[in-house]
Amino acid sequence: MPLGRLAPQRRLRRLELTITRRLDGLLHGQHLGLLPGPGSEPAGSREYRPGEDEVRRMDWSVTARTAVPHVRTVDADRELTTWTLADATPSMDFGTAELEKRELAVAAVAAVGFLTAGAGNRLGAHVLGEAGVRRFPARSGRHHLLNLLRTVLAVPRGRPATDPVSLADAIDGLRRSAGRRGLAVVVSDFLDGLPDEGVAGTGSAPPDWERPLRRLAARHQVLAVEVRDPRELELPDVGLITLVDPESGHRREVSTGSRRLRERYAAAAAAQRLAVARALRRAGAAHLPLSTDRDWIADIVRHVHAQRRLSRVPRGGAA
Repeated sequence: MPLGRLAPQRRLRRLELTITRRLDGLLHGQHLGLLPGPGSEPAGSREYRPGEDEVRRMDWSVTARTAVPHVRTVDADRELTTWTLADATPSMDFGTAELEKRELAVAAVAAVGFLTAGAGNRLGAHVLGEAGVRRFPARSGRHHLLNLLRTVLAVPRGRPATDPVSLADAIDGLRRSAGRRGLAVVVSDFLDGLPDEGVAGTGSAPPDWERPLRRLAARHQVLAVEVRDPRELELPDVGLITLVDPESGHRREVSTGSRRLRERYAAAAAAQRLAVARALRRAGAAHLPLSTDRDWIADIVRHVHAQRRLSRVPRGGAA
């Protein structure tokens, strides 16, 4: 039975089994996080980069042998603090495949939690809904993670907010809460705060969330998990339909029989996704797109392996 048709408790159990079986099998034996970064497990050495590397990480034996300054490289820390921001606003209550975007966001947070789980590791979270942000302090343990996932699934749907919190403000709140350096994961469709110019593709103005995300990335490793649905990228020819803005409730009837309209929609959607990708790159965040119609676990695994390969390639040259 598809995940989206299961009761909430069974969904979480199915998620846990799926993630632990597939991810543990594919990534077994490598205590590495979703992003390569500072840690304590030796993993070789590479050339020293002035202004970027700390002198205390110098690998003096390799430096003496090669006459070129080298630093020790390390795997992810055994005591890692991970902070997640899960977007559960109305735009996430949409899906035309086996999952809604909100359910895929829960799956992404679950994967982060299980991938970073370990002795001493802690997970903290902020959940952004229409009623504001709910905060979970950084704690360890399976019970804490499952409680967080239940909260994201149970966020009330479609309730109008008198004073909604923007994604930009939520990211800034996460930055203020996450004091210790670690991994910050933002799971969202990143549709909030996109200017009309960005949707049109001119790119004259950055999204509202780009600056706070850049400030978050100045202190933490940041992974941006972009949640998508195929119907957001192109319209099928299904005749007259009613489109509803989940944030404002505004409705508009559209005739999908028009080829020109479908082409304009696809072009605008592509420009919007490109604007998001560019903003994430400028902010210094690693970008992991997930779609409701794809094998999201396989996409996470490919992302992890790609990040590891990049981390082993010396800057300015091949591995």
